[in-house]
Amino acid sequence: MRGYLSSSIGVVCATALALPLTLPTTLASASARPAEAGPAKVAPAAPAASAVPGSTQSLPLAPSPGDRTLGPATEQGLYRPDVRHFSLVGVVWDNPDTELHGRVQVRTREAGGGHWSGWQDVETHNHEHAADPDTAERVSGRVRGSTAPLWVGDSDGVEVRVRADGGGDAPGAGSPLPAGLRLELVDPGTAPAAPVGQRTRAMGTPETEHAPASAASAESAAANADLAPLGVTEIPALTRQQTEEEALTLRRRQETGTASVSVSVPVSEERQAKPYIGPRPRIVTRRGWGADETLRERGFVFTKKVKAAFVHHTASGNRYWCSDVPSLIRGIYRYHVESSGWRDIGYNFLVDRCGNIYEGRAGGLAKPVMGAHTLGFNTDSMGIAVLGTFGSSKPSKASVGAIARLTAWKLGLYGVNPNGKTYLKSGGGNLYPKGKNVRLNTISGHRDGFATECPGRLLYDRLGSARKTAAKYQGR
Repeated sequence: MRGYLSSSIGVVCATALALPLTLPTTLASASARPAEAGPAKVAPAAPAASAVPGSTQSLPLAPSPGDRTLGPATEQGLYRPDVRHFSLVGVVWDNPDTELHGRVQVRTREAGGGHWSGWQDVETHNHEHAADPDTAERVSGRVRGSTAPLWVGDSDGVEVRVRADGGGDAPGAGSPLPAGLRLELVDPGTAPAAPVGQRTRAMGTPETEHAPASAASAESAAANADLAPLGVTEIPALTRQQTEEEALTLRRRQETGTASVSVSVPVSEERQAKPYIGPRPRIVTRRGWGADETLRERGFVFTKKVKAAFVHHTASGNRYWCSDVPSLIRGIYRYHVESSGWRDIGYNFLVDRCGNIYEGRAGGLAKPVMGAHTLGFNTDSMGIAVLGTFGSSKPSKASVGAIARLTAWKLGLYGVNPNGKTYLKSGGGNLYPKGKNVRLNTISGHRDGFATECPGRLLYDRLGSARKTAAKYQGR
């Protein structure tokens, strides 16, 4: 329910202020993985002359003509050479508690050129990226089962095939596919959508009435008012000294009740002059990547503190340029909200291969915003997603460095050693039962809290380096 704003942890609504909107320009997409470059600063986009709102085409799948198995269909698909432009794809189904045991593959036609790609696999094991069981977000009635999204670049034709494990080998073979399979084709657009009543899903699915764009955008911008002026497209980097001064100022404001950020920087006499915190990195805000604030639910949900960071990969593929990233994030955001039924994008932060850091879920960069990234461990944690797939591809040095810089700062705000251990209470999952206190690294991979491949073996192997580097940034 979009209007549901209460939780056991608490919900805070920021003051709505009228702000002008900056509309990002169209970004080019890549048809092949680019060569890795050094860290590159992605500048906030300039206002677009003709803004194009994003949209989602939701197309039902049908049993494949060649599927002759008895009982429920074990193979479904769709071929559509005539769809509107899209850049990101995924498959959803009705019941979020049902897993898709099988294989999903897509091929797409490049817009304008007519060239069809080869078949690409879509990551099907995605249910562990979600809100915790029994939370308001999880039981909203809007949540669907979904694959990970796959970035394919600007396309206008698509074919998809979904096959259950063992499907078609013998009569009745294979696990049944989930009910209500649909292909989601996401156009990230180039600007926030119309303020009220914008149709965001095709195929006759219900419209959702959203709040005026000015109020929703102002609410998101005001959440970072303690860090930067309202409406900025990026939070600038600070030096170590500036960061220490800012952290202590926030702490003093908190003690006097004048700060909206709750931090836990130690204020003992010994540490007041030099708290353990890394320099604040440059972070592109939601306005900087062009978030349509009318899509998400209004208000924010917070946890008590940030004791650990879980690192993920988006499993959206590695075929993107860093100039694509604002569009890519807008696509993931729309997929999480409109297709998967979440209240906002699931991750608290996102990182690209060039080392740029982006604000994820709204609520405030320095605040303990409750995410939907690590099923069972979203309380007292934050989620960082590196854009890409890292089972067999190495993450860039720049992206691992960005994880270290971000965690040195954000964990430092809460007095946490990024190379240490902490205890988190499980909300329920396939590794730890609900209520169990689990000892974890303060920088953990998703697989540490849930039996999953995420964040991919090659990214997971780099987390030890990120922990040590982050601790050095904190002066430990």
